[in-house]
Amino acid sequence: MDHRALIASLPPDAKDRLQQRSDRAGLRHLAGYLALLAVTSSGIALQVPLWPLLILPQGILLVFLFTLSHECTHKTPFKTGRLNDVIGHLVSIPIALPFTWFRYFHLAHHKWTNHPEKDPELGGKPRPQDRRSLLIYLSGWPYWSGMTRVLCQNAFGPIDAPYLPARQHKAMRVEARLLLAVYLAAALSLIASPLVLWLWMLPVLIGQPFLRLYLLAEHGLCPTVANMLENSRTTFTNRIVRFVAWNMPYHAEHHAFPNVPFHQLPVLHVWTREHLKSTSDSYSEFTGEYVRSVKHQSFR
Repeated sequence: MDHRALIASLPPDAKDRLQQRSDRAGLRHLAGYLALLAVTSSGIALQVPLWPLLILPQGILLVFLFTLSHECTHKTPFKTGRLNDVIGHLVSIPIALPFTWFRYFHLAHHKWTNHPEKDPELGGKPRPQDRRSLLIYLSGWPYWSGMTRVLCQNAFGPIDAPYLPARQHKAMRVEARLLLAVYLAAALSLIASPLVLWLWMLPVLIGQPFLRLYLLAEHGLCPTVANMLENSRTTFTNRIVRFVAWNMPYHAEHHAFPNVPFHQLPVLHVWTREHLKSTSDSYSEFTGEYVRSVKHQSFR
């Protein structure tokens, strides 16, 4: 059974319940997330004993704001549409991700998931196929350099990707210029104080490899087929990871039925688990499998 047949087989009342959005559920989850971020940020800012150890959790919490931004592109974490847009824009700032641009980039990814040429996440290139390219990918360099190019292109150059609607080009240009101004101001603030370096710049660099590993599991080693239950992976993990990633480890479920908000994905999993084709029992298991799959290559 493919994902279309599975969703069509759901009872109408169950399908309706699965798609119910909730401001309360979204804001409660966000409050817990921000509380954790406030703890790590305060510890770093106040330089509590052993405060450098907080840089790693700070970075993980910052880079995993990507998963909330991603959910906001679907307008699912909150019932109020305006709330999805505002929070989507705000949480994208620390990770240099232009939210308006990303919404259409991501919708194209859903349309062409794992297609070697058409999925914009692949950009016509395969995922890392040797250990050298895997290390480069995990370093975060392709992401940061790629986002720099996107921001500069959107701010000052032609916006011509086929999945970016012309009606949104002006908004994307304004968005990119505002983000570049924010990052310039942050860089200039280092003249007066290193606080931005410790609270943001260094943490996101250190945290990015963890996000890259997580994202690699979503579709890495999955077949290039149209069935979302095969081309996307559900990874079984603990509550902490599911919390930080807004339940997106249920990734095959998300791709099968994108209208389902994060807090309903565990329920959707009950309906889909017997039909999932690509799963891993943990992120460490997937990582080990991926490392074994890549070809050896000299590091010269």
